[in-house]
Formats: sequence, C-alpha cells, structure tokens
Amino acid sequence: MNKTKLSAKVITLHPELFPGPLSASVTGRALKKRIWELELIDLRQFGRGIHKQVDGKPVSGGPGMILRPDVLDEAIFTAHGSIHCKNSLIVCMSPRGSPLTQNIAKSLLQYNELIIVCGRFEGIDQRVIEKHKMKEISIGDFILTGGELGAMVLLDTAVRLIPGTLGNAKSILKESFTDGLLEAPQFTKPINWNGEKVPEILRTGDHKKILEWKNKISEQITKINRPDLFIKYVEKKKKMIKRK
Repeated sequence: MNKTKLSAKVITLHPELFPGPLSASVTGRALKKRIWELELIDLRQFGRGIHKQVDGKPVSGGPGMILRPDVLDEAIFTAHGSIHCKNSLIVCMSPRGSPLTQNIAKSLLQYNELIIVCGRFEGIDQRVIEKHKMKEISIGDFILTGGELGAMVLLDTAVRLIPGTLGNAKSILKESFTDGLLEAPQFTKPINWNGEKVPEILRTGDHKKILEWKNKISEQITKINRPDLFIKYVEKKKKMIKRK
C-alpha cells in the first residue's frame, strides 16, 4: 500500500457534496491507492445551541450572515488534532483571495496536510482568518453559493501533480501555463476527418520542427486569448536574452 503523499481535510457545511468529481478518473484512482486522502469535517457539529447555529449577523449591519469565529476555530482545532501534522497549510476558498494558478497548485505540494475551509453565506469572521493565517484562494472573478466547488477545483489541480496520480508523468510537462503559454492544438486519428487534415508538420517526424511549430502556435493563441499572460511571457523572454 502506498504511503499517503497528501492529506486533505475539508471543513464544510455540506460534506455530502464530497468527494463528488474527485472520486472519478485519475484523482479517484489516486484516492483509492492512498496517494492522497480526503477527510470531511462537518462544520454543523460545532454549532452553538439547540439549533447548532454556525453563523451570526454582521456587527456593522447589512444583509446576510457570517460564519462564527468560535465555531470555525473549533473545527480547525479538530482538523489539526486528528493527525498532529506540523507541515500543514490552512486554505480558505474566497472570491477575494489570490487567483488559483498552476504555480500555486504546485506550491501546495510542499505541505503534507491541507485544511480547506469552505465559506458560506456572506463570508467568514476576519478574526479567525487572521488567527490561523489562512491562505485565501479564489478560482475566478465570480461568486458561488459556497466554497465547496472551489475546494474541489483546488484539490483536482493539486492532486494531479502528485507523482503517481497520472498514468504518464510526462503529461504535465507540456500543458497550458507550464511555460507561461497556452497549449498548442492537439490532434489524433483519423488524419483526414471530413476533409480537414492534421497539419502536415506534425506528420513529418521532425521533432525539432514540430516543437518550433507548437511554440509558435502557442504564442499566437496566448496573444489572442490571454494577452495578460503573453505580456508576462514576452517580458520573461526579454530578461532571459539580456542575461545571456
């Protein structure tokens, strides 16, 4: 049996949503092989009073409810205590967090334990965020009903990078964002499909020319679809030329 390389603990009001898509495909197989493990912590069990209340009205007034710091603090303490892992990181899924990138996903693998807090309602009391030095991460400039979907996206992105998850480890070496560019188009059989043929350069067997073609197309696609990434790519390229 494989030694677990990443322990993920998700604090949520809706544990029934998990593992969801994480149980399928390569992440699901990796879960069965214990390449990573998933523990769900139901926030409701730490609620206060007869009704297990986990939220309260904003002190400053306004609509919505805020997750209570005492309730969440107890849930985090329980998450930490189940393994006593020192090499851990607490992540909070939040629309105001740093945008999730491939580099952030890679950086998460330096930790043996990830505690992911799924926000609900209007957010989380700032005091518990600061106490536990949570790393706030966003999966996009939009609002979801809760952090559960974001947590799944985060875990899927990170888990597939763990050695042993993918069938072919080389799959992650040339993907979008790996070198700052979006990936070039991919083709398979049939070579001629409804009159549309696979580019001839890809059928030559000349690996150097194929690589040059793919890089050129990647630059074109990135420039059109993600000009922000292309600007960073060009700047990085200029710096590398200056160093030489």
